[in-house]
Amino acid sequence: MTIQTEPPKLYLSAPHPCPYIEPETASTVLLDPNYPVDNSLFSILIRAGFRRSGDTVYRPHCRNCNACVSVRLPAREFLPSRSQRRNWKRNSDLTTSMVPPNFSEEHFDLYCRYQRWRHTGDIMDHSDPERYREFMVDSSVETAFIEFRLDGQLVALSVCDLPEDGMSAVYTFFDPMMPKRGLGTYAILKQLEYVRNMELDWLYLGYWIDGCKKMSYKTQFRPIFGFVNKEWRLLSL
Repeated sequence: MTIQTEPPKLYLSAPHPCPYIEPETASTVLLDPNYPVDNSLFSILIRAGFRRSGDTVYRPHCRNCNACVSVRLPAREFLPSRSQRRNWKRNSDLTTSMVPPNFSEEHFDLYCRYQRWRHTGDIMDHSDPERYREFMVDSSVETAFIEFRLDGQLVALSVCDLPEDGMSAVYTFFDPMMPKRGLGTYAILKQLEYVRNMELDWLYLGYWIDGCKKMSYKTQFRPIFGFVNKEWRLLSL
């Protein structure tokens, strides 16, 4: 076995249209794709504000903008709001289980239905099975799926990485015919429960941009910490 002694190289992407703030451009710091990333290294990187998408480990790095903030929730300190307690009760008839990250037609069918409803034609539209596999299933770090079922029927699935200090919510998709259940919110509440049950500390929620409607749900969970000026700070919102 070859032991890596040199730190991984970082590359800066070419500027591209920002998917969140128009008409801004964005750049991304990318980890050398040929460098082997195990769970130990990934745990260090996620604490430094990085994130994983498929086999790409990255962090936003824009010349004139620092709006993207990596955020995480302290699982043991989290206190649900009144609406989140209602959400928890509303979904108490669901069962959850953590399973290995394998491809299944059941998962893929739910994913495609979700994409057609919410993300048709945009950057998250991976309705091709191989692209889905690359984005959701293939991972060099410890990853798990959380299945949410109602009377045995799959209604939601969360893809989660498992760094050493908690869990990272990579992506969640759910049945678009159940909007009143608030399955996206329930998935985060369940992920927080899993972190507590594992006696770990943090649920990483990826990036947040103040004023971005697509990301505003993240700050409905309190307290929330952001990686600002190379350190984790409690966000005052």
